[in-house]
Amino acid sequence: MALSQAGSLLRFARRLTFDPPAAEDLVQETLLRAWRSFDQFRGGSNARAWLFRILLNEFYGQGRKGRLTLVPLGEMDRAGSSGNDQKPEIAEALTKLPHDQRTVLMLGVVEGFTCREMSDMLGIPMGTVMSRMSRARQAMRTQLGIVPRATTLGQKVLSHREN
Repeated sequence: MALSQAGSLLRFARRLTFDPPAAEDLVQETLLRAWRSFDQFRGGSNARAWLFRILLNEFYGQGRKGRLTLVPLGEMDRAGSSGNDQKPEIAEALTKLPHDQRTVLMLGVVEGFTCREMSDMLGIPMGTVMSRMSRARQAMRTQLGIVPRATTLGQKVLSHREN
C-alpha cells in the first residue's frame, strides 16, 4: 500500500519543498517512518491519509531543525531542475500562496482528500480547512486572472467536496 502512494507523496513533497532532491529525501524518510510505525496503523482507517500525515510531520520537523531550505520556483526554473508537470504560471501562483493555503489546496484539489480528511491530517478544525481552501482558490483566481462564474446550482468554480 505505501509504495503505491509514492508517486502522490513525491508530487506533494515537490510542492512543499520546491526542491526535487529534498522532496525525494522527504518521501524516502516518510516511507521509512511508515514502515517503522506500521504497528501503530489502525486497520480500517485511511492508509493514504496516514502516509500524508507522516510526510507533513516529517516536513515540519525538518523545517524546525533547519534541514530544509526552500528554493523559490523561479530560481529552479532558471536552473532547469523544477520537475514541474504543470503550466509555469500555475506553479508560480502556487509559490505565492501562504504555506497553509498551498497545503490544503494541494491536498484537496490535487490529491483528492476531503475537507474532513484534511482536518484530521492537519489537526485543525474542518472550518479552518474550508476557509483556507476558499482563500487559496480566490488567491489563485486573482493571480491567474480568472473571473469566477456562477453555475446553475450557485456553486463556485473550482468547488471542493466537504465530506
